[in-house]
Amino acid sequence: MAPRSRPADLLRGAWLAVAPVFLLAAVSLAACERAPEPAPEPTPGPAPEVAPAPPALTLTRVTYADLPGWSEDRLSEALPALLSSCAKLGAGPDDRAVGPDALGGTIADWRAPCESLRAAAFGDEAQLRTAIENAFVPLRVDVSDGGEGTFTGYYEPELRGARRANATYRWPLYLVPDDLVTVDLERFSSELAGKSVVGRVETGRLVPYHDRAAIDEGVLEGRDLELIWLDDPVDAFFLHIQGSGKVLFEDGSVTRVGYAGSNGLKFYAIGRALIDEGKVPRNKASMQSIRDWLRANPGAGREVMQRNGRYIFFREITGDGPIGAQGVALTAGRSMAIDRSLLPLGAPFWLDTTWPGSDRPLRRLVVAQDVGSAIKGAVRGDLFWGAGEAALEQAGRMKQKGSYYLLLPKAVAERRDSTS
Repeated sequence: MAPRSRPADLLRGAWLAVAPVFLLAAVSLAACERAPEPAPEPTPGPAPEVAPAPPALTLTRVTYADLPGWSEDRLSEALPALLSSCAKLGAGPDDRAVGPDALGGTIADWRAPCESLRAAAFGDEAQLRTAIENAFVPLRVDVSDGGEGTFTGYYEPELRGARRANATYRWPLYLVPDDLVTVDLERFSSELAGKSVVGRVETGRLVPYHDRAAIDEGVLEGRDLELIWLDDPVDAFFLHIQGSGKVLFEDGSVTRVGYAGSNGLKFYAIGRALIDEGKVPRNKASMQSIRDWLRANPGAGREVMQRNGRYIFFREITGDGPIGAQGVALTAGRSMAIDRSLLPLGAPFWLDTTWPGSDRPLRRLVVAQDVGSAIKGAVRGDLFWGAGEAALEQAGRMKQKGSYYLLLPKAVAERRDSTS
């Protein structure tokens, strides 16, 4: 991300990035398009290898006595996350499915459990524990191949920014460009349900959107898209990865920025590349060590960051935050990102893992309120640690093995029992 200067009268606002929402742009396709030449006949060759199907998710009903450390957690610390998810679920119609294939039942199934949580909010720890045990049934989440779960952490960066570019603040966070097009492929074929592509229209054709290198080189300049300007390209890059952040201005004011869209390109893990290339020792790899290497090697760091062609566009957020994929403000230490193609957003989970960089048990009630492009699989979670350097200290070192248990409303669990 090379520094660039532009006349002050062309600058508006600022930049900042990371997290979820899509913008459709109206486009008109050219009426006269030359037909492409026919492709040559393919040369016969060996049949392509078929990738093995991912291991299936399994749910096994257990008791609260089976949850490691259940009686030791301060459940009241999870209550704000529980109630915010309940409020979000409660705003939907009764017949709306919760989770893929209605794994979590319907909104109607959550109304009574959520009401019991609201009533317990005025009591003590024992009353809240009883309310949860009476309203929900725990089910251990496993995969059919018996593989272990992996748990990582993320945080909300705090960055220094300005509304206008100057000699210090030179790296922009961009708004969603008006030529960014998102196509819902299910509208063209039911076989593509849940699939989408992102691009831009060029001479009547949809092509991939500009990658990180092109944007760094200024392809979006002069379009009045700058939201905020930052003082550090490495901080900006990590904001793209984390999805949201706080921007601190020199006058003491603070704003929050969050994900508004992406260029649709595949995420590239630069940390893995730096380890494989021997630039960062494997046994010392963390967000902090990667960040330190990028800052110490600005030229090579720029090339490495540009290998990740995926680029995030931002919006300014008012009120509490950061906002997760469920549309609610995240709670430090109690909100978790999951794979929503397999599990329901808004559901509570009992997490059984270890503290970052140690074997000390980390067992607590969390709520699935977010997603992440790298969070894929039935037993895969990303724990939100909060904002700033203290949160980074935990999130940056977290890559722990463990398991978790999904808590479903009793009515949903009983229907599962009766049909299994």
